[in-house]
Amino acid sequence: MSDSPAPLADPHIAFDPSEGRRDIVVLGSTGSIGTQAIDLVLRNPDRFRVTALSAAGGRAGLLAEQARRLRVRTVAVARDEAVPALREALKEQYGSDPLPEILAGPDAATQVAASDCHTVLNGITGSIGLAPTLAALEAGRTLALANKESLIVGGPLVKAVAKPGQIIPVDSEHAALFQALAAGTRADVRKLVVTASGGPFRGRTREELAHVTREDALAHPTWAMGPVITVNSATLVNKGLEVIEAHLLYDIPFDRIEVVVHPQSYVHSMVEFTDGSTLAQATPPDMRGPIALGIGWPERVPDAAPAFDWSTASTWEFFPLDTEAFPSVGLARHVGELGGTAPAVFNAANEECVEAFLAGRLPFNGIMDTVTAVVAEHGTPAEGTSLTMPDVLEAETWARARARELTAKATAEARA
Repeated sequence: MSDSPAPLADPHIAFDPSEGRRDIVVLGSTGSIGTQAIDLVLRNPDRFRVTALSAAGGRAGLLAEQARRLRVRTVAVARDEAVPALREALKEQYGSDPLPEILAGPDAATQVAASDCHTVLNGITGSIGLAPTLAALEAGRTLALANKESLIVGGPLVKAVAKPGQIIPVDSEHAALFQALAAGTRADVRKLVVTASGGPFRGRTREELAHVTREDALAHPTWAMGPVITVNSATLVNKGLEVIEAHLLYDIPFDRIEVVVHPQSYVHSMVEFTDGSTLAQATPPDMRGPIALGIGWPERVPDAAPAFDWSTASTWEFFPLDTEAFPSVGLARHVGELGGTAPAVFNAANEECVEAFLAGRLPFNGIMDTVTAVVAEHGTPAEGTSLTMPDVLEAETWARARARELTAKATAEARA
């Protein structure tokens, strides 16, 4: 996938800062990324204005409050049945004032992603973010991308429509790489070093992970995230996805992308250059910094996030990745090299397995065992085939169904 004229995310692309306030569309506004983005916007009303919001629809009160505070034109929800509750919540917030336009249905986020604005922040969780990602890019919007899954499952589709530098990454790791890469050219880069906190189970063996609980997995030591992302951090699937994403964003081969465990989560990633220098981007763990970079680039937003107190002593540690206890990174690297629908199969199977684990139907180690089995059954994509959206959807549907079958079989055998 190195046929693009420049990386999808390129800090060397010259951008002209927009005059006045920058219009933003926020997808996934009631989630972790969305709420922090709105906090940034409300603290910087001279820089940003939100014109539209989208959310799943389960938190109608919060979505209505966001719409009123931001005075948006459009509010979108993914489910039609969420509209009555949303409309009532909006009436409570707006009183006698006119309500914003309401869009509903599975294509609602895609509609607002293509609406008139400067930047679309895609903070949706899961591969359902692919269609809005493509819509924003096709409409010529700058895409602040927090939805890594859309790039993972639809890499070739995204690369086919994105202009060089049109994507600004919002993941803390990729925002770090983006900033460090500004110090040299692509020819200067020896390797990318993606850091991982290690999650709540750092240092445990595979045997010790056999009986960990849902509550154990959700107790992340440094980041506050939603349950799916938190479990992905516990299995290190999130780090595997980030390796694939780094390859796609920066056009660096997989064998030059390394993962290292850094428990403090201060250094978000590093770039090693050919002269032996390594540049690290570091801040206290806080997603408002990467979000501000995503929606404000090439300008920085003052006081977007806390800075270090260098008068206080601290220790920063780095450890090699335990690939036996956490095989997810190696499997992700494998499916990334396979390409085609393999990453979509990996991601969809993982989403199903995480849901089963959270519901108590699958043990922790069973997540990666099942994903590995589904990936193996999927096999190697046919060479020379070009990826299409129907290909992705068909592969995801198969992978989800197969993961559910294997999970049900494992549950039955455990009870026998």
